[in-house]
Amino acid sequence: MNTDKEKRTQLTFGEDVRRRSGVTEGTHHNIPVEFRTLSIHVTDSIHVPNDKSKNKEKELDDSEYFASMEFHKLTTEEVVQRFNTSDTVGLDTSAAENRLKRNGPNVLVQRKPNYVKKVLGYVFGGFCSVLWIGVITFFLCWMPLSTPPVSPGGSPSVVNLALAILVIIVIFLQASFSAFQDWSTSRVMNSILNLLPSECLVIRSGVPTKMTASNLVIGDVVQIKLGNKVPADLRLIQVSSDLKFDRAVLSGESEPVEGTISMTDENFLESKNIALMGTHVVNGSGLGVVVLTGNNTVMGRINKLTTAAKEKVTLIQQEISRFVRIIVCLTCVLVSILLIEWLAFLRPKHPDFQNVVALLMNLMGCVVAFIPEGMPVGVAMTMMMIARRMKQNNILPKALTTVETLGCVTVICSDKTGTLTQNKMFVTSIGFEDSECTPEECRDRMVQDKASPTAAAYKKLHLASLFCNNSTFDASTLNLPISDRLVNGDATDAAILRLSAELGNTEQVAKEFVRTFEIPFNSKNKWMLTMYQAAEDSKAMEKVYGGSGKQSLVFVKGAPDILLPKCTSVLSSATNTVKSLTAEVISRLNATQESWAGKGQRVLLLCSRFYLPSSALGSNELQDEIVRNAVQDLTVIGLVGIMDPPRPEILQTVADCRRSGSRFFMITGDFGLTAAAIARQIGIFTTTRDPDTYTDVTKSDAADEKFEGVTSLLLTGSDLLKFGDIEWDIVAKYEEIVFARTTPEQKLRIVKELQKRENVVAVTGDGVNDAPALKAADVGVAVVSGSDVAIEAADLVLLGGFDSITEAIRLGRLVFQNLQKVIGYLLPAGSWSEIWPVLVNAFAGTPLPLSSFLMIIICCFTDLFPCLALIMEREEFDLLSQKPRNPKRDHLINFKIYLQSYIFMGSMQTICSLSMFFLFMKEHTGLTWYDWVGTYSSGPWGPEDNQTWGWDSTGNPLTSDQFTTISFSGQCVTFVTLVILQWGNILSIRNRKLSILQADPIRPARRNLWLFVGMTCSLIVAIIVTEVPWIQNTLLTGSVPIKHWFLPFPLALGILMMDEIRKLLVRSFPNSIIAKLAW
Repeated sequence: MNTDKEKRTQLTFGEDVRRRSGVTEGTHHNIPVEFRTLSIHVTDSIHVPNDKSKNKEKELDDSEYFASMEFHKLTTEEVVQRFNTSDTVGLDTSAAENRLKRNGPNVLVQRKPNYVKKVLGYVFGGFCSVLWIGVITFFLCWMPLSTPPVSPGGSPSVVNLALAILVIIVIFLQASFSAFQDWSTSRVMNSILNLLPSECLVIRSGVPTKMTASNLVIGDVVQIKLGNKVPADLRLIQVSSDLKFDRAVLSGESEPVEGTISMTDENFLESKNIALMGTHVVNGSGLGVVVLTGNNTVMGRINKLTTAAKEKVTLIQQEISRFVRIIVCLTCVLVSILLIEWLAFLRPKHPDFQNVVALLMNLMGCVVAFIPEGMPVGVAMTMMMIARRMKQNNILPKALTTVETLGCVTVICSDKTGTLTQNKMFVTSIGFEDSECTPEECRDRMVQDKASPTAAAYKKLHLASLFCNNSTFDASTLNLPISDRLVNGDATDAAILRLSAELGNTEQVAKEFVRTFEIPFNSKNKWMLTMYQAAEDSKAMEKVYGGSGKQSLVFVKGAPDILLPKCTSVLSSATNTVKSLTAEVISRLNATQESWAGKGQRVLLLCSRFYLPSSALGSNELQDEIVRNAVQDLTVIGLVGIMDPPRPEILQTVADCRRSGSRFFMITGDFGLTAAAIARQIGIFTTTRDPDTYTDVTKSDAADEKFEGVTSLLLTGSDLLKFGDIEWDIVAKYEEIVFARTTPEQKLRIVKELQKRENVVAVTGDGVNDAPALKAADVGVAVVSGSDVAIEAADLVLLGGFDSITEAIRLGRLVFQNLQKVIGYLLPAGSWSEIWPVLVNAFAGTPLPLSSFLMIIICCFTDLFPCLALIMEREEFDLLSQKPRNPKRDHLINFKIYLQSYIFMGSMQTICSLSMFFLFMKEHTGLTWYDWVGTYSSGPWGPEDNQTWGWDSTGNPLTSDQFTTISFSGQCVTFVTLVILQWGNILSIRNRKLSILQADPIRPARRNLWLFVGMTCSLIVAIIVTEVPWIQNTLLTGSVPIKHWFLPFPLALGILMMDEIRKLLVRSFPNSIIAKLAW
């Protein structure tokens, strides 16, 4: 019976939502440009009824979804009845289980990767798509193209089969690296994501039960108290008088929100009888009925927008894709040239030189030669190494490809609270009617001059800060420094409690004051009141404050503009006496308040008085009496200025970001005056004059001369609503900007507008309200202490201090620099020098100087090991002093790198390696270049009446098999030469401008001993490939004479010296054509 009733309840609610909105719920857009601040647009939806005349159904957007909610409008009894639950018994276990099965667990949806698509991307993406063509071709050349009937008398070619298998291994090696890279990142991310509070206290079948929050269902009755994280959207049905929630994670507002049981606003999101999932209880306790779970909650709906958005294509992914396209296009051009040459020239005129199998082998040799197969592995390893360094610096990149984007950032848009500031409130100023001091000065005076009147006045403020307070230190953190202790209570009380602890130990005196009554702070009164009586036989109250033992001491704390009219006297800190509150004193206090507010401080007034209540303690009449009589004729003790101070490292961090060429903007929900004050403290505003405002922007022109210097701008969210493209063009030119009183939608718009004007934008934040902007930014940076949705939306997570962002920028630039070096190292031998043997064979008609197998070994093994050593390179110069890379101009691979790798280094290596091949062949066959060139013959060579395969060292003629064996060894000579020549290349490529004498790999400054490990590994691979008999027989390699192992060393040194001369010319003549062409 209950189950049927539950079903009817759920269906009725669902139908009611659809009926009121005239829509059905469907899928949701990615984060749209028109993303609305939910609260504003829910209100709009409430006041603007839907057009029910429209028959066409449309998607239910978030504002309509929450506008249709009525839970906050129901009475407690109606809520309990609606969800078929009980405020004392809760749900019974069987009903809860049924609801859990029907509605699913209370969890936020996470992006589910498409593993099939991922695997296909790993195996067929990038160069692999072309390599698979090579695999198919090698298999075809193995059989049937090498066997009858296609090739009469032929047999399966084992070499081609081995090459096909080798290329498959290379493909899966690349895919494995890419998969491991993604897996390692996701594994670390899963360890820090805590999407829901782990446990909550639920009343089930009348018994309070601790359970995992994911098992909560609609209708559950949940108990919440100080320190809890709200596990779902709750309709409050019982609250303590001091219940407060911190909604900063959703709204960005730092002021706690009270909890009530009655509706305070027609807007579901604004009504104080709704506790929203993910918010924190900072005071009091309460009982609530779960009305929304998982993705249906406010946090769930926002999270759904961020997880539904398409994955961004990072700048480095764009660069790598661009490089792949260029290489593939060049490969296709070369293949086309070779195919046309075969069809137009070789086939009709020299049919015996290349049959179809030989042609296909040549074409695949061209593909294998020109594609640097080791590059994807080198890129993946470079990314992983930089990510490892980032983790050592407390930076977690969620996707390794986002690492480099930070190096291109031109604008950093940062949230204030919790990112630029400590997210802890501290008292920074203390004021009396006749003096001001810092908390440190106040403490020192009380310690060093205890008997003075000033110390006695300070003591009154000290005890008032302790007693007019509802916060307490967490017992588990009492051994920590005061500033690091956790505080149970709201942020304002926490700041004043820290002040009390800093001013001195009050443990003994606190026992002599007994609290008899209190009125917690609320938005209606805007003050807090506590009342004390002296403990039995205690004279402490009389000693400090005077008065008689029968009277109670009342403390009141609140906003000066509210409390000053209720004050009639003031304490003088100079004489520790109370005097009349004159207009002159009020003027001084107001001036102090305005001065502090201009520095970003929140000002509170501490007052006291003695009062003898006529109503009995604990009676209902007492509160009315206190409000009516006791909050009058107060004495001003003093003022305290509270603020969330900047993080200690933030001033230097902002300066370093500026030095790196990035503009640093603040986006906050705070008031403009407060935001500007913080901006000055942390160096965002550096000029002494007042910042420009909306009026200045509307009067300016983008070509205005004032933009030639440092310009500051302060805008509010309401200003942005009036801007068009012309105004945004002007705004984008300012060097220093603070955006105040902004909504999540406006944060998103700021990011979009800056991106439209060719800025690479990084956004830092920690709240759910930051998530849309984090997702839309080129790089989203979240703080690990921030909300789960913000972490999910971000690309990087800062695990430590905010200053690590500058290290992230430096490492982002280092990864780009090292990737250029990796590619610059791979191209000369792994691409350029490998293609020329194919071209020489096809166009000059000579024997093939380098086999496809050896080309693959160079690309994927002998080049790879030294290449991995390059990723360990440190920065050559201060990367933070360089301008950000312009993604549209400064490409990973550009004309200068092609010039360096192909024309300069590649040509030297090509000439040397081919010369070594023909030298070896002359020594062992007696035949020279001139005997082969233009013959387009597979042998023998020479005049028709005296053709030969060459002669051995004794002068005896060689047979065809002997010549073939020698040619295999000759190909291995080319291979060994290229392997060793690359050693000279790697020693030169590691420095762009510095000489090896200035930055050698031995001395500590630029030490990189891994280079020698990489060289040794490449040498070992070369020895195995050329000397192991099984490889010689299967893959047609041959032994290399010892002389040809040593001859390449002086050639490698020569290559290094040639590049040293080039660098010397670049340094000596920076304006020369050589310097302008230098990479």
